[in-house]
Amino acid sequence: MQPNEALLTVDDLCVEYRTPRGPVRAVDHVSFSIAHGEVFGLAGESGSGKSTIAHAIMRILHPPAVITGGHVNFSGDDVLEMDGDELARFRWRDVSMVFQSAMNALNPVMTIGEQICDVIQCHLRLSKADSMDKAAHLLDLVGIERSRLAAYPHQLSGGMRQRAVIAIALALNPPLMIMDEPTTALDVVVQKEILQQISDLKDKMGFSILFITHDMSLMVEFSDRIGIMYAGEIVETADAHDVFNNPQHPYTRGLMSSFPSLVGPKVKLTGIPGSPPDMGKPPSGCRFHPRCDQAMAICSLQRPALREVAPVHRAACHLYELTGVTPRTERGTL
Repeated sequence: MQPNEALLTVDDLCVEYRTPRGPVRAVDHVSFSIAHGEVFGLAGESGSGKSTIAHAIMRILHPPAVITGGHVNFSGDDVLEMDGDELARFRWRDVSMVFQSAMNALNPVMTIGEQICDVIQCHLRLSKADSMDKAAHLLDLVGIERSRLAAYPHQLSGGMRQRAVIAIALALNPPLMIMDEPTTALDVVVQKEILQQISDLKDKMGFSILFITHDMSLMVEFSDRIGIMYAGEIVETADAHDVFNNPQHPYTRGLMSSFPSLVGPKVKLTGIPGSPPDMGKPPSGCRFHPRCDQAMAICSLQRPALREVAPVHRAACHLYELTGVTPRTERGTL
């Protein structure tokens, strides 16, 4: 693979949930790529399809979820075509995952050391002693004392449990780590410490990250590029600071106006009116048009294409097709 090629490419991915009232498409023709050493963020309201995409990449979706179309290409191999043995090698060795709730991700009746060793010995031919030595080194990397190898999850703080899950995800030094809401329920100081530690480890070890959250302030600070999701679709992609300084899609501007800026004058937070749509019966045309203050007649009739509106900046909005521009929103810098 050439250095400038993508490590992961998601192309036209579709995922449906089969329900008694019919299929619900939670991920609708989503495409994006992640380069070597890049942090790509997926942001959006709860229920927009972010976690479903992560689970589809790892092939850990359970019924009634079904992948109905698209491709997930990792280093030249289509993950959706892998058999059981190939998937067993792919998971954790090529792509690992930090799940949303560390307490739920960890086994409550196994020590932290046993859980790290379990991952190591499943993929590598190491003795128990060598595996435990490697587990101790991993705890060193994430800032936990080695004595905690003998601790059970309930004996650790929330931040320490999250670090332990990160240690497990790093056990096989995978090229890509998926982080699904990794700092949920942690206070802001611990959030900052964990994200800084992950950033340092990424620079040291060279892995890429798919970072999933609904917290736009964290997303902009931590990511290189961002994809904004709404109702199962990506509606905007751009460099992180372009999304912060000049969001182009009305939905993205609504997200950005939902949290205060750290610099500049104080402004009233407006948020986004209404609620996300029922994915069983999504709105026709642009799915955001019932909540959009710039909606036009065409918005309810035709779905806008994701198109380039500036260099390395794409948005799916009919405003560009009619006028070529949308109002700029300058927010300054973080």
